[in-house]
Amino acid sequence: MASATDDPEGDGPDGVEFVREDDGTITARDLETGLARGGDSRAAALAQLAEVLELHEGGGEPIENPDEFLREELDIDPDERDGDESLPEFLR
Repeated sequence: MASATDDPEGDGPDGVEFVREDDGTITARDLETGLARGGDSRAAALAQLAEVLELHEGGGEPIENPDEFLREELDIDPDERDGDESLPEFLR
């Protein structure tokens, strides 16, 4: 369980909370943003969370061609997607 510290500036919680899931994996959640990622260990979950936080803060590289990204990186044929499905937020 995570512990909270005094927040003299009143800007909300700070730090990371780790939760052991029923399947044995660990979830790391950033208390400030609410973003979370999981992994097989605390270190793996924290590394995944660090990547998510970097992207959340504007890091990373933009995806130039979403259809090409879907095909090459995720092995998804964009032509087979239902027309009602919207693109995931990271591809918008």
